Amino acid sequence: MTRPPLPRWLLVAAVLAVLLAALPLAGLAARVPWARVPELLASEAARDALMLSLRTCALSTVLCILLGTPLAVVLSRSSGPLAALARTVTALPMVLPPVVAGLALLITLGRTGVVGQHLSVLGIEIGFTTAAVVIAQTFVAMPFLVVALEGALRSVDSGLERTAASLGASPTRVLTTVTLPLVLPALVAGATMSFARALGEFGATLTFAGSLQGTTRTLPLEIYLSREADTETALALAVVLIAVAAALMAVSALVARRAVVGRG
Repeated sequence: MTRPPLPRWLLVAAVLAVLLAALPLAGLAARVPWARVPELLASEAARDALMLSLRTCALSTVLCILLGTPLAVVLSRSSGPLAALARTVTALPMVLPPVVAGLALLITLGRTGVVGQHLSVLGIEIGFTTAAVVIAQTFVAMPFLVVALEGALRSVDSGLERTAASLGASPTRVLTTVTLPLVLPALVAGATMSFARALGEFGATLTFAGSLQGTTRTLPLEIYLSREADTETALALAVVLIAVAAALMAVSALVARRAVVGRG
């Protein structure tokens, strides 16, 4: 049975929404010196920023999966005030201003921070290091994985899990062979969104990790610093960032679509 047609005003609003997202990207593309992009990306500063971003985003995404997946599983089966509080705290970095997130990390893990001062006694310095970049990225990106995965876990058919358990499977085996495979598309989508969010992280990284070339100056920081002194390099780096983020979103959409087709 076909659905009734949509009201025309809804289509107009949808077109305006697409234009709002597409026009700035088209404007940026019009100003990019495409012929010089390979040359601009070959500079030492650009290479350092790109490689640092890819390394730290990969590490932060792994941390998001290792920490966020157990959290999503627990939250999907929990209710009550404590669970609600845990959800709120977990999702809060999604809406915090990045500089506030960075300040919170600095006050906590910096050299004179609440926890950092005790780590400094042991010779462990986190602030303004590459580790600080990874922590900042994980802090702001993990909620995307948790939110996506928890919703999928709540829709899992619990009968399959009970059947596996009745056949003698341990809780860990049920989780790894039944539950997680069923929500794999959501896990992949959450991981790609986390990677994309980490790739674009700016404010928390700058506040907590600083901007040291080759150590903490990620792609967004290099773009920010180059935007006036070397606009062409900033545009070339922006193209790379947009291309990687678009590829990640395309992968996420493809996985989600295949999952829907598979269920159908």
